[in-house]
Amino acid sequence: MSTFQSVDDLKNKVAVIIGGSGAIGFAAAKRLAELGATCILVGRNAIEKGEKQIGQLPAGNHFCLNASIVDSASLLAAAKEVKERVGRCDILINSAGFTKPIPAANLDALTDDLIDDILKANFRGVFSSIRAFQELLKANRDGLIVNVSSIAGFTGVGSNLAYVAAKAGLDIVSESLAKVLAPDIRVLCVSPGVVDSAFVPGRGDDFNDKTAATTPLKRIGTPDDVAAAIEACATRLRFSTGMRIVVDGGRHL
Repeated sequence: MSTFQSVDDLKNKVAVIIGGSGAIGFAAAKRLAELGATCILVGRNAIEKGEKQIGQLPAGNHFCLNASIVDSASLLAAAKEVKERVGRCDILINSAGFTKPIPAANLDALTDDLIDDILKANFRGVFSSIRAFQELLKANRDGLIVNVSSIAGFTGVGSNLAYVAAKAGLDIVSESLAKVLAPDIRVLCVSPGVVDSAFVPGRGDDFNDKTAATTPLKRIGTPDDVAAAIEACATRLRFSTGMRIVVDGGRHL
């Protein structure tokens, strides 16, 4: 069993990053690979999108796999391929998802289909990926799951109310999983505020500038800010589980 002491590198560790070709996922891959981890980028079109990204990582046995977070069979197939190709999974990062901006007061625009799609991607999909990789994570008795959540989950303010609900659900279920999967697997949430990426359609420089001006640390987040927190979960915060790490420049205050 792990003693959960801080570590300086991730040599011989394998990190599976769901949504690995996205801004936050790939930023995390770069940080973990720099520390020696083998990184596997997983996503709907990861093989097509991620091959150039793999070339930007330090030399190693990195590769891409296609799987969809809303298709549990594809996640199980990805876990099987990871086991066959590298024999282990030490770190699982859930950074995939999607959203669509809908004002909270516009109840009619938040249709049943959109609610279902957002919950499938941002809640059910994360749970499905954990379910698919749980045995690999347990095997070495020192597994780590990092779920990329959002301050929307505890502020109630986000791109839409279904997204808020999905992230709130993810936060509390992560706490539950931290209890039942311990001590073999730790579970942590990293919760960004507004991040400079294309994740939320339609948000441009005007939105970002306004948000930065009203954030205590006077800028919005970057994908690397979130990736740095994920790195800390794997290296420095090893005696932590079942907690939320907020990376928002004070936006939630």
